[in-house]
Amino acid sequence: MIKQIRIILERVPTLTKSSWWQGRLSGLGLATVFSLLAGCAAVPSGPAAPVVPPPAEAARKPVRIGLALGGGAARGFAHVGVIAVLEEAGLKPQLVVGTSAGSLVAALYASGKTSAQLQQTALNMEEVAITDWMLPIFGRGMFRGDALARYVNDLVANRLMENMAIPLGIVATDLNSGQAVLFQRGDTGTAVRASSAVPAVFVPVKINGREYVDGGLVSPVPVRFARQMGADIVVAVDISSPPEANPAGDTLQILLQTFAIMGKSINQYELKDADVVVRPSLAGLKSADFSARQRAIDSGRAAMLAALPQLKARLEAAGGQVQRLLP
Repeated sequence: MIKQIRIILERVPTLTKSSWWQGRLSGLGLATVFSLLAGCAAVPSGPAAPVVPPPAEAARKPVRIGLALGGGAARGFAHVGVIAVLEEAGLKPQLVVGTSAGSLVAALYASGKTSAQLQQTALNMEEVAITDWMLPIFGRGMFRGDALARYVNDLVANRLMENMAIPLGIVATDLNSGQAVLFQRGDTGTAVRASSAVPAVFVPVKINGREYVDGGLVSPVPVRFARQMGADIVVAVDISSPPEANPAGDTLQILLQTFAIMGKSINQYELKDADVVVRPSLAGLKSADFSARQRAIDSGRAAMLAALPQLKARLEAAGGQVQRLLP
């Protein structure tokens, strides 16, 4: 550029006294040259810098709602009312995990059944369809549990756990190690049977060479397993009853009362990790009372309606995108 300037200046004619017009022209020439030089200096020497658009707002991460359904025998009908309220609110859990009675409702819900279908199934359920007496009855349990497994598989159209509409988890207790085990693959009815195998009531269930009994012994409300399956927000449904609210009666009631005592301290520990805890009011409703199923459903509805503002607040605080049911 400097060399170019020198050449152009050398070509500009010098102003003399004999030529006023030449001076004027020379002055115009100089002015033109400097104007051109100024223009050249304003032009960038390299390519133009690309225009960077403002960053777009990052897409919100989907929030996964997990439903943890606890055990409680006939009190498990309350889970149906809880699901009905979530459905009416347009909220769809992305996964469900259940223990004992909760495993049965979890399996049916994961298969794609609506709350209306769940309620119809609950009200039409006959105890004889899920009980098969052992003879003699003084063996390892009063019921084999095969009838329960068949009942579940019929309702889910024999779909395996891994083929459900939403991820399904079922919790049982390893009888030998005492550890809680999460089933997510395989025969759905067998998993529900294992999770519901109350010791001395149902015969332990053998799966891959190991025996399993009721999951409520070690995980009455499977909150930790909902987290393990990937839930960001866990809605835990606790249908257990305080031991003091259930005076012991017959042999079965004494056994269930024993589980209630054992589960009380475990529940207090596990429920701390839940975002929302739903506790249906089931006082006086015995675990073996299948005649009060409508009352249990209504109690589940009322409890979930009361907890709905808390759930919505937790979802808002999470700041993510919530999957909703289509109207």
